[in-house]
Amino acid sequence: METWDQEAVELLGPGFIEFTADGTGRFGIVAVSGWMDCRWGKRDGHPFVEFSWDGDDEGDQVSGRGWAALAPDGTLSGHLFFHMGDESSFRAAPFAKGDTSDNR
Repeated sequence: METWDQEAVELLGPGFIEFTADGTGRFGIVAVSGWMDCRWGKRDGHPFVEFSWDGDDEGDQVSGRGWAALAPDGTLSGHLFFHMGDESSFRAAPFAKGDTSDNR
């Protein structure tokens, strides 16, 4: 992530962002757990998603919006915005087989 280093991103476990077929998703970075409402489309012929989110940051309610685009190599690039707060671009790679975000 542009704003936080890898050690901060993984403060409570591996940082992750996950999208589901039902139009929802979740993410975990630093001490934030977020749940997303996603809208799918295409940008430059590639899958693209815009989302709003709300969640928890060490017991405080937080919310925001974001977007992500899938590259041909399977990586994800995007931007996460906190309502009235921080923002950061990010780049994510698929979890290796057997990895899971369930320990978050």
